[in-house]
Amino acid sequence: SGQSQYQSYNELERVKNDLMKRLADIPTYAPVVLELDLSDFTTMEERMETALSIFSRIDILINNGGISYRGDIMSTNTDVDYKVMLVNYFGQVAITKALLPSMVRRQSGHIVTVSSVQGKIAIPHRSAYAASKHALQAFCDTLRAEVASHNIKVTLISPGYIHTRLSLNAITGSGHTYGGKE
Repeated sequence: SGQSQYQSYNELERVKNDLMKRLADIPTYAPVVLELDLSDFTTMEERMETALSIFSRIDILINNGGISYRGDIMSTNTDVDYKVMLVNYFGQVAITKALLPSMVRRQSGHIVTVSSVQGKIAIPHRSAYAASKHALQAFCDTLRAEVASHNIKVTLISPGYIHTRLSLNAITGSGHTYGGKE
C-alpha cells in the first residue's frame, strides 16, 4: 500500500541519517535511498542502472527483501502463490541479473542472498514461502557455479526464525495481512 511504502521510505531515510552521523574519517560514500518494488521485476534493470550511475560500481549486492505467507494449500488463492514467488524469487533474480554484467566486466563482486531455513526444509502452512525460498536456493547454487570463474562470490544465508516484522506482514491464503505471530 502507499502508506506502507511511505513508512518504508521514512525508515530508510532514518537509517541513512543515522549512518551519516557516523561517517568515518576515511573517504566514504554517503548512503543513497533508492526505492524499488520487488514485485515489479520489469523495472529492475533501470533501477540498477540508476544505482550504477550513482556509484559507478556495486561491489556487494545483498538481496534481503521478501514477503511471507501463512495458509493451507487447499484454501490459498493461486494469485497469492504468484505474488510470493514474484517478490521472493523473480524480484531478486531480476536485481541479480541486472547487476551481474557489471560484476563480470570487472571480474569482481559478491552476491549475498538472505533466504530461509525453509528454503531447505518446508513446513505446513508455508507452501508458497517455502517454494519461493527453495527456488532461490537452486538459483543461487547454479549462479555460484556459473560465476566462480569470474571471481564473483555467491553466498546464500538460510537463517531460522528471527525477530522481524515479517510474520506481522505475512499474507494469508486470501491475500490479506496475517498480522500474527510465527
